[in-house]
Amino acid sequence: MRFSFKKMWAVASRDFKSYFTSPIAYIVIAGFLALMGWMFFFNLQHFAVQSIQYKQFGMGKGASLTEGIIRPLYGNMNVIFLFIVPFITMRLFAEERKLQTLQLLMTSPMRLSEIIVGKFLSALLLVVTMLALTAVYPVVLVLYGNPDVGALVSSNLGTFLLTSCYIATGVLFSSMTENQIVAGALTFAAGLFLWLINWASQSAGPVWSDFLDYLSLIQHYNNFSQGIIDTSDVIFYLSFVGLGLFFTHRVLDSYRWR
Repeated sequence: MRFSFKKMWAVASRDFKSYFTSPIAYIVIAGFLALMGWMFFFNLQHFAVQSIQYKQFGMGKGASLTEGIIRPLYGNMNVIFLFIVPFITMRLFAEERKLQTLQLLMTSPMRLSEIIVGKFLSALLLVVTMLALTAVYPVVLVLYGNPDVGALVSSNLGTFLLTSCYIATGVLFSSMTENQIVAGALTFAAGLFLWLINWASQSAGPVWSDFLDYLSLIQHYNNFSQGIIDTSDVIFYLSFVGLGLFFTHRVLDSYRWR
């Protein structure tokens, strides 16, 4: 039986619509936009004040839009997604297990991979919706300033890929338990650990230092924030997502034979 994109999309669209049948999507989106709006306004105001001060004291042009607004804005966005994604993914499989509908889903005429990718895609679609709603910030910068468009594009791409890794982690932990709170807590803890793991590289040896830096999710985002799209970083994020979905498949496959 071949992988069916139609069946995968049926799972993705069903789960994506289910977000909006409960307060989850509205609360998450509203909170995200409120925080991002405040941060954008604060960064913009701080940048304007700094630019005026630099001109008054003849200190040059000061920081660029990329350094003063774009990098802090998307850096903060990545932190917010670290907290938000567990709320998005914790119900994907945990709720199915709690309601005992997972067995029905797994015995349906669909491949297990179609179900997993469909649920992953549903959460990713919600994140893409949130990213699309923040498109007003780059538009404002382009209309009233002269930002580095390449940095805007790469920052959005980097945030999308980084958040995809959070989602893959959330899908995995949601498949391990029927308790949504546990799934969400584990997702956050794992994301935070993989975010900060490179801190330990400062006291590790040269070999372990490089290894820990490579495992750090945020370390691979640095190039994106500078307007650089490095294929090695893209491959790392895509491999991370693929590995997370593979482990999810193994977990659910073992559950099938219990």
